[in-house]
Amino acid sequence: MSAIIGRKIGMTQLYSEDGRVVPVTVLEAGPCPVVGRRTADKHGYEALQIAYGNIREKLMSKPRLGQFKKAGQTPKRLLREVPVMEGLDVGGNVTVERFAVGAKVDVTGISKGRGFAGVVRRHHFSGGDNAHGCKTKKQPGSIGASAYPSRVIKGKKLPGHMGAKQITVKNLKVVGIDLDENLIWVRGAVPGHTNAWVMIKTAPGDAVKGGK
Repeated sequence: MSAIIGRKIGMTQLYSEDGRVVPVTVLEAGPCPVVGRRTADKHGYEALQIAYGNIREKLMSKPRLGQFKKAGQTPKRLLREVPVMEGLDVGGNVTVERFAVGAKVDVTGISKGRGFAGVVRRHHFSGGDNAHGCKTKKQPGSIGASAYPSRVIKGKKLPGHMGAKQITVKNLKVVGIDLDENLIWVRGAVPGHTNAWVMIKTAPGDAVKGGK
């Protein structure tokens, strides 16, 4: 499996070979330096720590800043652990070269925050009629449980904060790669607003360039 951190540039569209319009999302991915490694002997598991996004030194804690200096890298905003990738160790870089056109990827991001929302918008309740004297409109209706157990059951769909959750969209097809600009085009939409951070991983069982 290959993984890389990036950000969402925005959406556009391309034309397929048969002339159909294909909606695509443009992602800027990496390069992500490898700044640490977790080993089974010392930490109990195997993983790589990759970083992305520039940040000023004074905005970082001293322990985190020391980790970057030890790896010989400039400070980065994001630090994530990913599975060990072949041919990479501390000091290396993860780039879009590890992905191939036609491969499938899983993209994880934080969805857009919508604030406090009612049940019609948040859970797609139908709501009451807009005529014939209806007084419920967008109210959720009865939420009780009769005489027993005399409380609202946990998990009941109610008004509340909407969005701003981690979402993974699976099996998005890579339709284009720009090695010079570190860009990946994937078919379909990914969660988050423009410039939102995303994690891009090869889908389980999918092949990437060079068998890595």
